[in-house]
Amino acid sequence: MVATFFYNFVFTMGKLVNRLKFLWLRVRRAISPVYMVLLCASFLLWYILKLQYTYTTNFSVLINVDGERLRVPCVVEGKGTNLLGYKAYASKELKIPLSDLKYTVSDDWGDSGELLGQWYVLDPQSVQSAISVRFSNIKVISVGDIPSIAVPEQ
Repeated sequence: MVATFFYNFVFTMGKLVNRLKFLWLRVRRAISPVYMVLLCASFLLWYILKLQYTYTTNFSVLINVDGERLRVPCVVEGKGTNLLGYKAYASKELKIPLSDLKYTVSDDWGDSGELLGQWYVLDPQSVQSAISVRFSNIKVISVGDIPSIAVPEQ
């Protein structure tokens, strides 16, 4: 079963590669290489010029609050080059100590009245200002839903 699937996949991909080679040869004969170089250069210049404008976009920020990793959705505004740079390093997490944030402690009660646990509920304004301080070239307009953090047991 697996061998048949693999054979059909390889055969189909081989036919696709042959068709793409044939199409490339026909396009290469019909279109001048100088034209293709100038077309690519004009696209590159257009893209560089468009990156200088100011854009507003959704951006997911990974923050680390005293060992707890949270992904916070944000709406940010900035130049295209700055946004592209931050998108490239989006996997980096921002370390924010809990002492820099405003929070309230929420109790989680069970149906029978026993205390199941406690949670830190972070203030969105304080999270927004903490993220804004760490992003120098872009402006954080708003933050989305922030997950609660479990209070460590003593």
